[in-house]
Amino acid sequence: MCFFWCVDKWKGYYLLSATFFGTILSQAMKLLCRVPRPWVRDPGFTVVKSAQAGATGYSFPSGHTQGAACAFGGIARMSKRRWLRWSMVALIVLVGFSRMYLGAHYPSDVGAGLLVGLAAVLCLYPVFQRVKDSARGMYAFLGAMLLLSLGYLAFVRFAQFPADAYETDAKTQTSNYANALKNAWSLLGALLGMLAAYTADRKTQFSEQAPLPGQICKTVLGLALLVGIRAGLKYLFGMISDALYWNALRYFCMVFFAAAIWPLSFPFWAKLGKSSIGTRQFQ
Repeated sequence: MCFFWCVDKWKGYYLLSATFFGTILSQAMKLLCRVPRPWVRDPGFTVVKSAQAGATGYSFPSGHTQGAACAFGGIARMSKRRWLRWSMVALIVLVGFSRMYLGAHYPSDVGAGLLVGLAAVLCLYPVFQRVKDSARGMYAFLGAMLLLSLGYLAFVRFAQFPADAYETDAKTQTSNYANALKNAWSLLGALLGMLAAYTADRKTQFSEQAPLPGQICKTVLGLALLVGIRAGLKYLFGMISDALYWNALRYFCMVFFAAAIWPLSFPFWAKLGKSSIGTRQFQ
């Protein structure tokens, strides 16, 4: 979100799109390949307990590595600064090694996650460069992403999987199928939020520019509010129902807040920063 709020919103849209696209591919591959986690295949396998709770779903490919490759790889693809590119590469490598060190993945999982993430980054970049300045092109692009998300949801919802996909893992307290279905609804909600936010931005045309004090304030407070919304809606919707479409609504609200609601406050942060700088110069 820092790119979206403070650097260039179009680069933010690109990073979000690459991450969504890579996640859909990664999640589909998990269900098609159905590779068990290391501790499922070998009960004596050593795994860091704190990492195990968040390691839900099948093992291949690594979702964390794929996400890092999409986010950091996307930044490296957009940047012309060599030091920044190599820094992003280093972060991707560190994430991949950390997943193996924690015992959450095999090397093949990490390698596949890296390839999926980089494929999403490299394939979407020329497409996004072509459509970003055209409303019709952006709507076509986001519509295609939405159809892909709906296709993945339909695949998860209606395909028949082996019995082990529905078995609950005693250590993570969830099944591979339940995790895949939850992710499918989350991705759908996030993409709907992104589509709604783009439509709203066409009217508001917010600016990312602000002096450093304003950038810091809007980023820190915005992230705090986003974390609060994520936790608050999870609690609220959990009290209403455990149906997974509520998860889609939660992610829709999060993305729409981050990309459409919070940017409405940016003129305030820009003026606040300028006022404080002007006052110091006058004094």
